[in-house]
Amino acid sequence: MTLLKSQAIQTALAGDWGKAIDLNKLILEEDLEDIDTLNRLAFAFLSQGNIKEAKSIYHKVLALDMKNPIALRNIKRLSDSNNKKANFQLNNLFIEEPGKTKIIKLINVADKKIVTHLRSGEKLKLCIKRMKIFALDQNDQYIGMLPDDLCKRLIKFIHGGNQYEAYTRTAESNKISIFIRELKRVKRFINQSSFAHAEKVKLSIDNNASAAKIKSV
Repeated sequence: MTLLKSQAIQTALAGDWGKAIDLNKLILEEDLEDIDTLNRLAFAFLSQGNIKEAKSIYHKVLALDMKNPIALRNIKRLSDSNNKKANFQLNNLFIEEPGKTKIIKLINVADKKIVTHLRSGEKLKLCIKRMKIFALDQNDQYIGMLPDDLCKRLIKFIHGGNQYEAYTRTAESNKISIFIRELKRVKRFINQSSFAHAEKVKLSIDNNASAAKIKSV
């Protein structure tokens, strides 16, 4: 991945859509048919509410690749008049950044009737109540709760000044996964990751000794 493309992705993660548009346009000056860049550019326009420009770029993608799943999916969404004002995130931009983002499976999810209305990329609200964090849709309907261990960790950071945003990643029947991103980390937590790194460990037997030791892999 080129440095410019990496910067374009990072500005999208930071929500700096104006800069993301500028960077993706620069990349397209080198290759007008770069489909990944076109999709990123369309998403940046969509995030700014410029639906007309986003649709135009998605149509350019389909002219190059008529089966492109990202463009097809979002053209369909944008063509639905009920969803034109929705704030969608593209699945391919659920980019995980160690310590700053995390995909979470909600627990105690809402009734199936509510879940079926959720769409991938729909922005959610995180609400703290009774030392729990609830995920709500844009109509303030409860859709699920974060696991207890994560609630405890994030509540400390949120009360301390950190800021987060969340989006629906997948929603089906009684299973919902969401994508949470750290937007702001205050100085007091500068060296503390919002989300602990998942370490895989294995048991390694030392043949020269009867003891076993655990080491990270």
